Amino acid sequence: MSSRTFTLDEAQSLLPVLESLLRTAMASKKLMEEVDAEFHTVNQRIFANGGTRVDIVSLARRKAERAKAEQQARDALAEIDSIGVQVKDLDTGLLDFPCEVEGQTVLLCWKLGEKSITHWHGAEEGFAGRKPIDVRIQKSKRSN
Repeated sequence: MSSRTFTLDEAQSLLPVLESLLRTAMASKKLMEEVDAEFHTVNQRIFANGGTRVDIVSLARRKAERAKAEQQARDALAEIDSIGVQVKDLDTGLLDFPCEVEGQTVLLCWKLGEKSITHWHGAEEGFAGRKPIDVRIQKSKRSN
């Protein structure tokens, strides 16, 4: 994980790229879950029937789609991480940006669907501890 910190303006400027990466990772995760559910259903049907005919070609295609989606998710998440941004919840699209304020590291908090970064929280507080951006955050400088 990167030790990079962001100013509010820097973090804000990254949102379009991060939103695209986040949406890719989320869509890939959803596809993986769909394929997993399909395979679970097939396994249940085979077990319940003591065996059954399955469309091997279709299952192999879905398995390949899942593998591709998994790689896309990994790549998108790795790129977000390489920027120095923390993915806190892939299901809701929650990102944190480390920010140095008065010698302390806080986290600028953004959730997919929000137009801009409007909240922050302490490193130990999490989403439930979100507070509105204040003057101290707006004046923060980049430390590295």
